[in-house]
Amino acid sequence: MTDIPAGSFPTDKTQAAPATKVRGYWGSVWNRLRYDYVTLFCLGLITVIVLLAVFAPWLSPMDPERSSMANRLRPIGHAKFTLGTDEQGRDMLSRLLWGGRVSLLMGIVPVIFATLIGGTFGIIAGYYGGKVNMVIMRTMDVFFAFPSVLLAVAIAGSLGGGIGNQMITLTVVLIPPICRVAETATAQVRSLDFVDAARASGASTYSILTNHVLINVLSPVLVYSSTLVSISIILASGLSFLGLGVSPPTADWGLMLSTLRQSIYVQPLVAALPGLCILVTSIAFNLVSDGLRQAMDVKA
Repeated sequence: MTDIPAGSFPTDKTQAAPATKVRGYWGSVWNRLRYDYVTLFCLGLITVIVLLAVFAPWLSPMDPERSSMANRLRPIGHAKFTLGTDEQGRDMLSRLLWGGRVSLLMGIVPVIFATLIGGTFGIIAGYYGGKVNMVIMRTMDVFFAFPSVLLAVAIAGSLGGGIGNQMITLTVVLIPPICRVAETATAQVRSLDFVDAARASGASTYSILTNHVLINVLSPVLVYSSTLVSISIILASGLSFLGLGVSPPTADWGLMLSTLRQSIYVQPLVAALPGLCILVTSIAFNLVSDGLRQAMDVKA
């Protein structure tokens, strides 16, 4: 056997080429996503916000509902109150941490329920077509006829305040757009060759929907649903601002904006803190959804 000198390579390319690890779809998504530094930064920012909200009971320096009229409207940087106090002397840092729990809950949970319900109806309407499609999508068009804010105000006004009713309101508002996206994606997938082949082979409808349709519809639905988180947070804050959301003295960013609007000329920085939290969180979710859209684009 002849030794191969150092620095030389075998001429057989099949022996010289290293084994290539085959990546699946989600592996390729992560491969594109990990070089998107803006999306990764926003993911990190959202993670920090979520952790601050989750651990608010341990991180809050004071009781968020304890008021002190002697300490009302303290400025940012106060020796005792790092982010000042509100119009009733409550610690703003504590209320922002606790308010994040409610605002994130209102932003994420309704989107999850709306995705499950709207996505299911959209897939059924897109796959079966005909009268089933007409009944489901014409029902969704009734909700589309109203602006989302007006529809949310109408439903919240009918149900009343409270976290549970606010979740129901936001879920109902978000179902129609998700259903429309799922129906459009399903209608495109159902006419493809691999679905026809599965149908011709005798596969059941359930098997076709779960193994062939759902996996191809999941990507656009998830991307679109991620964009609705920021909208849900803004809608929930708007309902609280109008008095149709959570009830005082519960800490909520939208409700804090409403109660501090009369103090904006006295302590403008303190009054702007809840709005800044809403702005930063909404932008972070929007940028993450945009990054997910680009990373999950198969054609790209």
